[in-house]
Amino acid sequence: MAAALIAVALCTLIVYPLAHVAPVVSLGVVYLPAVLVVSVAWGAWLGVATAVVSAAAFNFFHLPPLGRFTLQSSENWVALAAFLVVAALASSVAEVTRARSRDADERRREADLAAEMARLLLRGNSLAEALPTAAARLAHTLELSSAAIEMEAVEGDERRVAFPLREGSRRLGTLLVGAGTSEANLRRLQERVVPALEALLSAALEREELLGGVVETAALRRADTVKTALLRSVSHDLRSPLTAISAAGEAVGSPTLSPEERAEMAAVIQEETKRLARLVDNLLDLSRLQAGAAEPRREWTSIDELIRAAIADVGGGGGGPESFTLSIDRDMPLVSIDPVQMERALVNVLENARRHSGGYPVSVRARVVRSVVIVRVVDRGPGIPPAQLERVFEPFYRTGTPGSEHRGSGLGLAIARGFTEANAGSLHVESLPGQGATFVFELPIEER
Repeated sequence: MAAALIAVALCTLIVYPLAHVAPVVSLGVVYLPAVLVVSVAWGAWLGVATAVVSAAAFNFFHLPPLGRFTLQSSENWVALAAFLVVAALASSVAEVTRARSRDADERRREADLAAEMARLLLRGNSLAEALPTAAARLAHTLELSSAAIEMEAVEGDERRVAFPLREGSRRLGTLLVGAGTSEANLRRLQERVVPALEALLSAALEREELLGGVVETAALRRADTVKTALLRSVSHDLRSPLTAISAAGEAVGSPTLSPEERAEMAAVIQEETKRLARLVDNLLDLSRLQAGAAEPRREWTSIDELIRAAIADVGGGGGGPESFTLSIDRDMPLVSIDPVQMERALVNVLENARRHSGGYPVSVRARVVRSVVIVRVVDRGPGIPPAQLERVFEPFYRTGTPGSEHRGSGLGLAIARGFTEANAGSLHVESLPGQGATFVFELPIEER
């Protein structure tokens, strides 16, 4: 109201200098801008009040007799009545414009809200995770005290109002808002927001169902790929030692063999039997890891003894060209691990390193860095290309080319990483092509 009075006073002052250059009766239009501004800013009722006050001020200060609320001539009566009518009409037009502007602003905000909710509900990874954020965005945009979107039927109570969300006869969920929400906002929600939310929620549910089908199909496809790779690998890797054992067994029974040849055949049978047992053990270990059944049985273990036991299992302690060189810090702390699992992990990595070392000794180093025991297995082989540094830990992945003499089952490194991670550690590889490869075990040190 103060703004209206100030505007009327300002227009009254402006009329004084204009009265010297124009008839006073025609200067009532000076008050119209004030009426329009007040109507647009604060509504039609205050605009009409401003028009009445303007007419009174115009009559009192500018229409004779001055200083009184009376008029001397009919001409002044007509001018004053015309001013009041024009001012009232201008106030009404301003109110309509104001209402349309407010409605356009509301619809713009609703459109922005719909776009934001579409982004949240249709592009998110999980509908359940996106709903709280979407409800918070809705409450902020519509200036609600609270809002929630539930994926089930919920009834309203004294604290909240419930809007059922449906697609035909199918119940999609419920929109809940605070019980103190104004009637205008409730009507706005029912008429404009709820239909848009129903459409988005229906599309999001359909998308989630389709995505679930795609994920299931992809999982089945991956499972089929793994199964095919498993069958190919197992059929080849099992057939090779079985063929060698069968051939050596038949040769052993021949009466024409010399004692040296018979001993050589027996050694072949033993070697291939170990190879076959190792493959079966790897397959069993991989199946336990993938099923989450490889629960470690932790005990305090010496890293020095663990490394030496793994080297002895590989058979690299003979001092020949395939031997291992050790560099282990003194006073290494004990670590809480499953010694059987970690020995298997070390054996697999050591065998892989010796297989690719090109006849050079494999270096094994162990030291403590901060609160972590780090074991490095370094070979001097051809190295691993950068694109294959992570793939070497995938089951059945082999870096060797077909026909290469260095062809394992493709399971050893996958099992080594699985057992290491099961014991709260990590295993990664560092390599540059032509400069060998370094497999790094990291095991945390815990307080005893």
